[in-house]
Amino acid sequence: MTHLETILAAARTALAAVTDTVGLEQVKARYLGKSGELTELLKQGLNSPLSVEAQVVVLYAGTRGYLDGVAVTDVRRYEADLLTYLDARYSGLMTEIRETGKLDEDALKAALEEFGKDFDVSSEASA
Repeated sequence: MTHLETILAAARTALAAVTDTVGLEQVKARYLGKSGELTELLKQGLNSPLSVEAQVVVLYAGTRGYLDGVAVTDVRRYEADLLTYLDARYSGLMTEIRETGKLDEDALKAALEEFGKDFDVSSEASA
C-alpha cells in the first residue's frame, strides 16, 4: 500500500469512527484539507509536465505533512518555490533521484524542513 493510499484509508477509518459533530469537523479539517493539497500537487500544466524527480519531492512533501500549514491556494506557489530552492541548494539530491531512482529521505527531510522555515504562508492558511 502506498503512502497516499494509507492516508486515504486512515481518512475513511477516522470518518467511520466519528460519533459526534465535533469529531466529524476535526476529521474533515484534517483529511479534506490534505486531499485538497494533494489534488493541487497532482495538477500539471498543459504541455509542461514535471520531471520525475520533481514529482517525487512534491508528492513526498504533500504526503508527509510538509504542506499542512499551507493553504490550498498557496500550494502551486509552494511547489514552484520548493523546486527552485532544491535546484539551487540541493541539486545533487535531484540528480540522484533522476539518475539512480533512489531517494535519500534524510537529505530530503532536511531540505524540506529548511525550506519550510523560509516559506511565507498566506494569511488564509494561518487563519
